[in-house]
Amino acid sequence: MSAFKPRIFSGIQPSGGLTLGNYLGALKRFVAEQGRMETVYCLVDQHAITVWQDPDALRRQTRELAAGFIASGIDPAKSILFNQSQVAEHAQLAWIFNCVARMGWMQRMTQWKDKAGKNTQNASLGLLAYPALMAADILVYHATHVPVGEDQKQHVELTRDIANKFNHDYKVDFFPEPEPVIEGAATRVMSLRDGSKKMSKSDPSDMSRINMTDDADAIAQKIRKAKTDPEALPSEAKGLEGRPEARNLVNIYAALADMSVDDVLREVGGKPFSEFKPMLSDLAVDKMAPISTEMARLMQNPDEIDAILRRGAEQAREIAAPILQRTYDIVGMVR
Repeated sequence: MSAFKPRIFSGIQPSGGLTLGNYLGALKRFVAEQGRMETVYCLVDQHAITVWQDPDALRRQTRELAAGFIASGIDPAKSILFNQSQVAEHAQLAWIFNCVARMGWMQRMTQWKDKAGKNTQNASLGLLAYPALMAADILVYHATHVPVGEDQKQHVELTRDIANKFNHDYKVDFFPEPEPVIEGAATRVMSLRDGSKKMSKSDPSDMSRINMTDDADAIAQKIRKAKTDPEALPSEAKGLEGRPEARNLVNIYAALADMSVDDVLREVGGKPFSEFKPMLSDLAVDKMAPISTEMARLMQNPDEIDAILRRGAEQAREIAAPILQRTYDIVGMVR
C-alpha cells in the first residue's frame, strides 16, 4: 500500500430520493475527507442501469445527486466530482477485470443473490458483473481507501481479490489492494417508523425518512412523529440495547453533532423523548435545511451542474487514462 499515493474513491448510484441516510452514511463523510488526501467521487450511472432506468429520470437523478454532493459541501476545487459514463476508462478496465474475476466470485456476492432473487436467468449480465465494474471504478484511479457502508464492504473485498489476482497472474505490483473505510455513529441510519429497518427511499411511508430535499417544516414534523418507546433516555450506550428506535435517534443526533453516542447520552440521559425530540429537530433543521435550499437552487441551474461534472470528468481522465494504458501494456495489447 505504501508504494501507492493515498487516494480516496467512492461512488453513489443516481437512483433518486436522497435521504438523511445517504447524507450521514456517505456525503457527510466524503466532505470530511477533503484535504486529508486526494478525493475522487463518482455518480455511478453505469451501475444504475444494471436494472431498468427511465432515461429522463436517470438524467434528472444524476443531476440531483450531483446537487446533493455539492450542497453537502463537496467542493469541485478540492475533490474530483463526475459521472461514471463520461470517463470511458471505467468500462474499458472493467472488461479486463471481467476476464480476471471468476464466475464463482460473482455468484457469491450477497447483493447479486438479493437483487437477482430466484429468477437469476432473467437478471441482466450487468447485474452479475457489477462487482468487476466497481473494482474498475476504484482501481482505475489506484485508489487506496474506499468509504463504504457495511453492505458494500464485500465488494471492496472482491476488488482486493481482483487486484491481487491481476498482480499475481501478470507478475506485477501494479494495482493496490484498497482498504474499506467504515466508521461513524450513523453509518447505517434506520427508519423513523421502524428502528429495525434501514431508512430507505423505497419505503411506502414518506414519514419513515428525512429526504435531503425536505424543508425545515417537513424535517421537524418527521422527527416529532418518529417512533419511540415510553422509557426515558439512558445515560450510557448499554441502556440502548433492545431499544432500536431510541438507538436510531441517538445515533442520528450523534452523527449530526459530531459527537460520540456516549457523549450524547451523558448530556441527555434521563430526559424523556418529549424533551429530546425538539433538541434533535433543531439540530437536524440547522444542518439539513440549508442543504435542501442549495439543492433546489442547483436543480434550477442544470447547466451549472453539467459544467461541474464535465470538468470533473476531464480531471478524472487525467488520472485514469495512463493507468488504463499501462494495464493494456501489462496484458499485452498492441497500441
